Amino acid sequence: MAEKTNRNKYVTVRLWKYLYAHKGFLFLSIFLAFGNNALSLLGPYLSGFAIDAIELGTGKVDFQTVLFYATLMLIFYAVSSLFSYFLSRSMIALSQKITYQMRKDLFNKLMDLPVNYFDKTQTGDIISRISYDIDTVNTSLSHDIVQILTSIITIFGSIFMMLTISPPLVLVFAVTVPISILWTKHRSGKVRPLFRTRTQKLGEMNGFIEEIITGQKTTKAYHQEKIMIERFDEKNEEAVQAYYKADYYGGTTGPSVNFINNLSLSLISVFGAILFLLKSITLGNLSSFILYSRKFSGPINEISNLFNELQSAYSAAERIFRLIDEDPEPKDDTDALEITNVKGDIRFENVSFGYLPGQTIIKNLNLEAAQGDLIAIVGPTGAGKTTIINLLMRFYDIDSGNIYLDGHDIRTLTRKSLRLSYAMVLQDTWLFSGTVFENIAYGKKDATMEDVVAAAKAANIHSYIEALPKGYDTILSENGSNISKGQKQMLTIARAMLLEASILILDEATSNVDTSTEQKIQAAMRNLMKEKTCFVIAHRLSTIKNADQILVVRDGNIVEKGVHRELLEKDGYYAELYNAQFL
Repeated sequence: MAEKTNRNKYVTVRLWKYLYAHKGFLFLSIFLAFGNNALSLLGPYLSGFAIDAIELGTGKVDFQTVLFYATLMLIFYAVSSLFSYFLSRSMIALSQKITYQMRKDLFNKLMDLPVNYFDKTQTGDIISRISYDIDTVNTSLSHDIVQILTSIITIFGSIFMMLTISPPLVLVFAVTVPISILWTKHRSGKVRPLFRTRTQKLGEMNGFIEEIITGQKTTKAYHQEKIMIERFDEKNEEAVQAYYKADYYGGTTGPSVNFINNLSLSLISVFGAILFLLKSITLGNLSSFILYSRKFSGPINEISNLFNELQSAYSAAERIFRLIDEDPEPKDDTDALEITNVKGDIRFENVSFGYLPGQTIIKNLNLEAAQGDLIAIVGPTGAGKTTIINLLMRFYDIDSGNIYLDGHDIRTLTRKSLRLSYAMVLQDTWLFSGTVFENIAYGKKDATMEDVVAAAKAANIHSYIEALPKGYDTILSENGSNISKGQKQMLTIARAMLLEASILILDEATSNVDTSTEQKIQAAMRNLMKEKTCFVIAHRLSTIKNADQILVVRDGNIVEKGVHRELLEKDGYYAELYNAQFL
């Protein structure tokens, strides 16, 4: 219970900070809400005066008095409607500003998160938070908050007006209101976890959909459509059931509170009639009191009916803030060095690392790469090849040992300057929706067309680009889906070549090109990377014959190292891998 209360308080405080950041719109909205309700609350009071203008028993009516109060009511209600209109406009503007800031904060946090967060979190779940969850909060802010704000003012205003008319009749609410509050609080405790589960299941389903869409070709190639449909049906059913339970149990609150409020109206009718007979209240005042009782109970009903949406918004906000509060990538030490003029000397000393505690992948690793060396890293899947690259880039920090760049422990360097020392090409290519020129020049803002063309020529992709309808101004679709994988790979290689980095990392970078093209790229890269250090993770061992040093990694250890010919003559594990490919 304490944990749930703290969580609710935490979400409320965070939302209030976003609201208060735009206090101009916030206070304007409060003023408009107050004016709107104050004017509308005068209506029933004036109605009572109009009714009292009728003389009971004689049937005489003071039409001038009735017309006067009716005209005042019309004016007040008209002005109240204008206030209501501007209140809605103000709250929509406020919610848009908050949504914009919240989505910006969420995206900025994604840019600050360490790589391991994305390794363990589904992409679809992240997308669900930045789209669906924020939209849910936006809807609540723009509509539900207006309702709640006006309802609170109406409730207190109605109580005040009823007290001025007949304090004894107000005692009826001393019974019904506590019952409504206790019942709503009870239902809130039961339903809140259901809405939290609902948003969680939606995120899981979105994550599954994102995975299936990404791997659609694989699904069709293996004829797994039926299996995927069955799995989706399971995820979909879980999401639907979570929605049903949340909406069903949440939907019982409104009717229950409405019944309690109707009970209060019945009691007011009975006791009001008694007071009228005792001449303790006039017919006009009784009529006004009943109207105020409806105004009082109406907002309570509205808040109860908004219960589902509020629970959903709170659950969505909690997921948003949980992501925003994720630990960012650790900050650099205050005395961290901004390394410049990098030569490219790399040294590992007794490095050990594991992604999970107690599960060491890299064990006591030692290696050296001098400036200008081409270092090839080979080994079976899961041996730790990519992990070595992750450690070089400080995507993860080592558990023990040291890694040096030009004699500096990389933990003493700023992450920005360290990573700018590398140009990296991965097996999983990434291109964005934009021109070919923009994609190649991605890492170098001041790149000229001549720079981009030179990089494209070095990557053997220039002639292909020239053959495109608009050449370097051709628009690539999202992730380059309108070109082949090999062409995408060569574009990313051209992008890496354009960077003025001292170290190049190729993680299976030529796996999507044919052997002939791969050899051309290797030759061009050799010329381009003179006096620069190059790390190549390769499965095609034929492409690393000219490497200055080949490191054979197995179970997190370097079991062999040397040049291609030496390793073949040793007739060890490297020779076994090589012969498996060519014999």
